Amino acid sequence: MSESTESSSDEGDSQRVLYKNRPEWQDITPLKQDDGDYPVVAIDYTLEFQDCFDYFRAIVHKKEYSERALELTQTAASYNAANFTVWQYRREILKALDKDLHEELKYIEKVILKQTKNYQVWHHRKVLVEWLKDPSKEKYFTEKALSKDAKNYHAWQHRQWVIKTFDLFDGELDYVEQLLKDDVKNNSAWNQRYFVVNNTTGFTEDVLSREIQFTLEKILELQDNESAWNYLRGLLLHDKTGLSRNKTVTEFCESLYKDGSRSPFLLALIVDMCSERAAEDGAGDGNNLYTVARAMELCNSLATNYDTIRAKYWEYTAETIEKQSKGEVVDEASSSTN
Repeated sequence: MSESTESSSDEGDSQRVLYKNRPEWQDITPLKQDDGDYPVVAIDYTLEFQDCFDYFRAIVHKKEYSERALELTQTAASYNAANFTVWQYRREILKALDKDLHEELKYIEKVILKQTKNYQVWHHRKVLVEWLKDPSKEKYFTEKALSKDAKNYHAWQHRQWVIKTFDLFDGELDYVEQLLKDDVKNNSAWNQRYFVVNNTTGFTEDVLSREIQFTLEKILELQDNESAWNYLRGLLLHDKTGLSRNKTVTEFCESLYKDGSRSPFLLALIVDMCSERAAEDGAGDGNNLYTVARAMELCNSLATNYDTIRAKYWEYTAETIEKQSKGEVVDEASSSTN
């Protein structure tokens, strides 16, 4: 059983009566944690923490499902909300006592909003929603959590699960757009946009055109926005013509480049366009913009000026593109991209 001495309790330890001093618990013999005779690193638990978990272990061993056991799990969770056993046993008690799960949702909401990055509390809520088959509060609840941290992985994971499981996609693109208005660099919001489109309309030709236009407009707001460039790359994977033959995108990129933009994300995309053409046409016949020579030039610029932290990667990329254009086999295992 994994235990931490960190407490997130609403009530201070000094206000708690130890379980060993409570008359209603006198029939229970506390069960000490067995760390062996010679623990390598003995954890210095507080007296209150140790008392709580000694009694918790005892009721788990006894398989007691009662109101006092339910209260004990709440205390234990306040000391260590990341303890899987505490939440699992609490769920067993809830079922055994046929408790009002809507009340439990209210309780876990308060816990989550204080510990939004704790996997176990989110999992507990997920199980409750599954039992109730009622997702009506979940989108609003995750929005509350995301208002505290718009990139919280657990909140997004829960939201995606709810939306997909109960088909609650309506209005989700509007919500994502608002998040991107608030922070155009919010990678989680970009990811959610892809999730929604992919699970609803799919990337049809019309949808692809719409999404590309939306993304290009966002890139114009902030050219050094890796999230938007990555989303654009994801869109182009659905374009049957490839990276370098979508006229809207190529004209956009060339216009930015001509106007002096040297965003490393712009240059990286052009390099990949050149790489795509090199793989198809070899060195190229000089009748297109996306040649091996241009890739070499841009890789050098990235390595020496615009993305120096990844200089070795761009040197390797240049070498790889050149070899591919000559039909040579590239030994990736022997090359370093760090």
